[in-house]
Amino acid sequence: MANKQSNGALEITDANFAQTIQSEKPVLVDFWATWCGPCQMLAPVIDNLAQETTGQFVIGKLDVDKNPVMSMKYGVRSIPTLIIFKKGQEVDRLMGGQTKAVLQAKLAAHAG
Repeated sequence: MANKQSNGALEITDANFAQTIQSEKPVLVDFWATWCGPCQMLAPVIDNLAQETTGQFVIGKLDVDKNPVMSMKYGVRSIPTLIIFKKGQEVDRLMGGQTKAVLQAKLAAHAG
């Protein structure tokens, strides 16, 4: 499984991506980059969500600059892009900055 960062979100890489998204729980992957302003604004929302939903969902971040393989595989052309996976399959995709409430509702829709 991916390394848990101090902020609660998992660090997802090309190497652990496939294993991470196979979780029985819904998995939210934040495709981001250090130079991306909207990504930096979304980061605290993702971190907070990861801390609040521990055990319910898997919340992780994938740096597109360090991990280009999965970014290309899933056609991520603009960031931030957030993809929700369930048992390895993409079930939802959001692009751009999102509110915590929107992310919570999207995750809840795929729970269970």
